[in-house]
Amino acid sequence: MLSWHMTYGRTEEAGAPNYDKEVPHNHIPLLTGRQEVSGELSAASPERLSMASPPVHGGKRVHNLTYSSDINQSPNIRAVEPGFGNVAWKERVDGWKMKQEKNVVPMSTGQATSERGAGDIDASTDVLVDDSLLNDEARQPLSRKVSIPSSRINPYRMVIVLRLVILCIFLHYRITNPVPNAYALWLISVICEIWFAMSWILDQFPKWLPVNRETYLDRLALRYDREGEPSQLAAVDIFVSTVDPLKEPPLVTANTVLSILAVDYPVDKVSCYVSDDGAAMLTFEALAETSEFARKWIPFCKKYSIEPRAPEWYFALKIDYLKDKVHPSFVKDRRAMKREYEEFKVRINGLVAKAQKVPEEGWVMQDGTPWPGNNTRDHPGMIQVFLGQSGGLDTEGNELPRLVYVSREKRPGFQHHKKAGAMNALVRVSAVLTNGPFLLNLDCDHYINNSKALREAMCFMMDPNLGKNVCYVQFPQRFDGIDRNDRYANRNTVFFDINLRGLDGIQGPVYVGTGCVFNRTALYGYEPPLKPKHKKLGVLSSLCGGSRKKSSKSSKKGSDKKKSSKHVDPTVPIFSLEDIEEGVEGAGFDDEKSLLMSQMSLEKRFGQSAVFVASTLMENGGVPQSATPETLLKEAIHVISCGYEDKSEWGSEIGWIYGSVTEDILTGFKMHARGWRSVYCMPKLPAFKGSAPINLSDRLNQVLRWALGSVEILLSRHCPIWYGYSGRLKWLERFAYVNTTIYPVTSIPLLMYCTLPAVCLLTNKFIIPQISNIASIWFITLFLSIFATGILEMRWSGVGIDEWWRNEQFWVIGGVSAHLFAVFQGLLKVLAGIDTNFTVTSKASDEDGDFAELYMFKWTTLLIPPTTLLIINLVGVVAGISYAINSGYQSWGPLFGKLFFAFWVIIHLYPFLKGLMGRQNRTPTIVVVWSILLASIFSLLWVRIDPFTTRVTGPDVEQCGINC
Repeated sequence: MLSWHMTYGRTEEAGAPNYDKEVPHNHIPLLTGRQEVSGELSAASPERLSMASPPVHGGKRVHNLTYSSDINQSPNIRAVEPGFGNVAWKERVDGWKMKQEKNVVPMSTGQATSERGAGDIDASTDVLVDDSLLNDEARQPLSRKVSIPSSRINPYRMVIVLRLVILCIFLHYRITNPVPNAYALWLISVICEIWFAMSWILDQFPKWLPVNRETYLDRLALRYDREGEPSQLAAVDIFVSTVDPLKEPPLVTANTVLSILAVDYPVDKVSCYVSDDGAAMLTFEALAETSEFARKWIPFCKKYSIEPRAPEWYFALKIDYLKDKVHPSFVKDRRAMKREYEEFKVRINGLVAKAQKVPEEGWVMQDGTPWPGNNTRDHPGMIQVFLGQSGGLDTEGNELPRLVYVSREKRPGFQHHKKAGAMNALVRVSAVLTNGPFLLNLDCDHYINNSKALREAMCFMMDPNLGKNVCYVQFPQRFDGIDRNDRYANRNTVFFDINLRGLDGIQGPVYVGTGCVFNRTALYGYEPPLKPKHKKLGVLSSLCGGSRKKSSKSSKKGSDKKKSSKHVDPTVPIFSLEDIEEGVEGAGFDDEKSLLMSQMSLEKRFGQSAVFVASTLMENGGVPQSATPETLLKEAIHVISCGYEDKSEWGSEIGWIYGSVTEDILTGFKMHARGWRSVYCMPKLPAFKGSAPINLSDRLNQVLRWALGSVEILLSRHCPIWYGYSGRLKWLERFAYVNTTIYPVTSIPLLMYCTLPAVCLLTNKFIIPQISNIASIWFITLFLSIFATGILEMRWSGVGIDEWWRNEQFWVIGGVSAHLFAVFQGLLKVLAGIDTNFTVTSKASDEDGDFAELYMFKWTTLLIPPTTLLIINLVGVVAGISYAINSGYQSWGPLFGKLFFAFWVIIHLYPFLKGLMGRQNRTPTIVVVWSILLASIFSLLWVRIDPFTTRVTGPDVEQCGINC
């Protein structure tokens, strides 16, 4: 039974912990309390822990320290409990034996069991053993794909095709009708328009097959979670990542953790792992306080079925909280719980206040032991199990979900890979300690808003037909604390409600970094099972893992021999569950040498941990019964050591993929390239909610980081333009991935195109020649098709026109600022090796009034290009109107086209202008100085080269002199 332990390890170079050594008595425990911890913890003692100077982030808990001493072993030698790795391996082999004896699942409906494939036993098998349990409702699918009504989607598709035809005619006219007196401007505009057309195609056609999905939670409960019987729902390991507690407030993280622990799911199936990549004692102690408050909060949530289960947002709801509440004690309990939460907030705020000033000697604990994470770049790995299946009960005597604190080891000279590395460390720790078959990852500011969110995901993951091919279930991101007008398109509604629903009809949505439930098998680099209909794939079939039929085994084994001597296509799945299964079958169950060879080959891919390798082969999750908590904790310390991933496939084929600051896009792309599909789940009550930066500068910096990650992927070997053609990635899905990586490059033609109106007004030239009536009709038709596409898109998706328009505006604002900088930073990083560190987006609460942050100004160079564009276009408008006034009536006609062009730019940049002006209508001097300087230089340069003065032709003054 897991009791509370604080475990941390030290490593030297790439060594592994020596678990055989006794812990010396002169080693001081990291946190002190009662020295012996029983299986079930009683109420914590009233003493508070304290730092030497200043006082510690206090806690009333019991801690028992277990850690490894310095080691001098070779990294290839594992000092595990004797025989533990082999026992786990044999347990897996015994499971395979049972599969051969029980190849089919009884089905009373006559449905062919061959649909599952031989030996393909999923989570539903345990329930579907007895025919008496099968009734009509239990046999029904757990989810349903709902197509968009044809009356809405067919006109939309027709307009797309019509717009494509009109666009081709328009481009043909533009290319074949140059402007002689403005050839350079014409050429630039045509190049930009061709690029915009290609970008539109990449963005539009992946939205050709949008779908909706329905889930049936009652069927899920009937099949896997019958009342009065042990729950058969799959276990879920939930990851929360945080780095800097001063930018990611501990109270925000605490609310996320509390919403996870109170989720509507069997408590023994939920494990929450919090990754503290900054090794901050503030985070650790805040989590200790959170675990204490959870004992009171969780029974309150479940007793009264409240939503949401993050206390900050629950108590902030401005609704009638008595609606549908019939329990007479609810008001009294709610009032008491609100008081408890306010006291909890005061304690957390006290910890934050004490952490503002770090003492010179670093944080020190009550017993004088330094906090191991004082040096954030050089510290051992740390694990603390706060709550567990037997790690304490709530106030009503019920078990609590597991809560584990993890801070991976960091040493100078090692590449730690930021968030992706932290997530991979959590994958390994969770595999060793709990090994849930499914994983949910959340940012520290994304709390569970719908307590049934995990059940919604299980309707796809545990569906007998659909689940075995699903790599992850992505939920849309929804946000709190955004201004009513959503000035900077923080909600990103067009992306979440249109683009991702379109991809769900192809091969599934892209992974967006949070609010995603993963199939652990897919993260390990395994391929999905091949469908029986794939019979004519030939060589491609063998490269992708082959068929499930035994007749293909020999060809598969032959191809494996060829792979060992030839270069393997990186898009082909590196593992196959069928290959492993057949390898063990052919080896013979008594051949220990063959088993050892198989284990060694897997350790080369997954790392030098027999315990972890054994966990990867457990399709239904769980830890071996022979494991002891002490052994698992020691092994967990080893798998988060900084040298563990050396010479393994982590980050290249396994887990979160390295190589980009937007590791989410890259990770999802690799899974889709292997043939997995993802699912988009949009429950009526949003599953998760988070915070978004409503400040202009923070918003632009966030977009800069996303765009920089896309540029890194575009310039890497994983670029979807040339990567993955030997896999099973569908073409429209590839279009979407190409669009997600190439969109920052659009900033260059966009910046040029937004500059053209000012140039045309200042030079009295235009990018289009004088057009005929027929040509004008095509221009008008193109604009109408653009508007029709947007209107019909809003019609089938339900997105409002204000949200659609804000998205269009911020596409221009971000394009001429953050995306532009991302392109140049990406080029510098890839070509010159100059790395640009991104800053963590602040996730502060709004304490200074409603949306005070919206009007706060923070200087950033990203503000200069859009401000300059605004000024030169305004100068151009003034210059153009002045010229028309001086030139007479005939010059007003051509002027209207130029003015329309300029106002198009200004209107799109209007939210940016409002952001600059702020609440007090004051613009910082530095922005004005730089922008006016650049605009003035640009304008004066054109006046000097080509002044827009009236040119008068007449006799030569030099020849006739004064007599002229």
